[in-house]
Amino acid sequence: MNRKKKINQILKAKHKKKNAKLHKTNKPRYVSKAERATLDTQATEPCENNTPDQPLESLE
Repeated sequence: MNRKKKINQILKAKHKKKNAKLHKTNKPRYVSKAERATLDTQATEPCENNTPDQPLESLE
């Protein structure tokens, strides 16, 4: 009885792990503070560069 129980227990555990790998999690990917800071600075920089202070003729 014990041998059968142990084998079934092992097979159930393997099956459970296999199913867990198939299903994706709904949790979003972790983004570190440093990455968030760089993404934030990159997002704000293009907004500042889009509004030039000088007219185009004076650049030449």
